[in-house]
Amino acid sequence: MIFRLQGLYYLLTGIWPVIHIYSFMFLTGYKTDVWLVKMVGLLSVAIGLSLLIRTRHPDKVLSLGAAAAFLAIDVFYTAKGTISLIYLADAFLQAIIIILVTIKTVKARYT
Repeated sequence: MIFRLQGLYYLLTGIWPVIHIYSFMFLTGYKTDVWLVKMVGLLSVAIGLSLLIRTRHPDKVLSLGAAAAFLAIDVFYTAKGTISLIYLADAFLQAIIIILVTIKTVKARYT
């Protein structure tokens, strides 16, 4: 029960700044690096999902969620010009992680 409550809390508090940064900052105070606040939010979502989803492999849920969070922030905020182009190198590596974990998961399912 405690893991579900923790997962729900992390999920909700993590998605909030991604969905509506202005209400989040109204309550928590002004932030200069909004992209970083959203990154922490997405990582919180990944952790929350790994706690909520009942699976024998929560590590894969966390791995995919974290990689997807980094990939999304890297691509979105590089495209906006907020962060350096070097973050696209990280996005590329995160995509490789997603592909490799997915391949491993599919192979394990059929072996």
